[in-house]
Amino acid sequence: MNTVKRYLGIVWLALAALAGYFGITTLGLPKLTSGKTDDLVFGIIIVFVLMPLIVGGLIRFGLYALQGEYDD
Repeated sequence: MNTVKRYLGIVWLALAALAGYFGITTLGLPKLTSGKTDDLVFGIIIVFVLMPLIVGGLIRFGLYALQGEYDD
């Protein structure tokens, strides 16, 4: 079971990379460059508030899983 947890750590790290890429390229930058005030506020919230929380949390869980912090 511990090996499964360590492999899931790699999955968490991959999800962090995908979430960061998707959040910046699809949600963040197009909203920041659209020119509308509503989109600008949403883009700022996505890029500077939500993305660091989401990506940071996934990276932290992935690293903990790889280091064996969740082992019995």
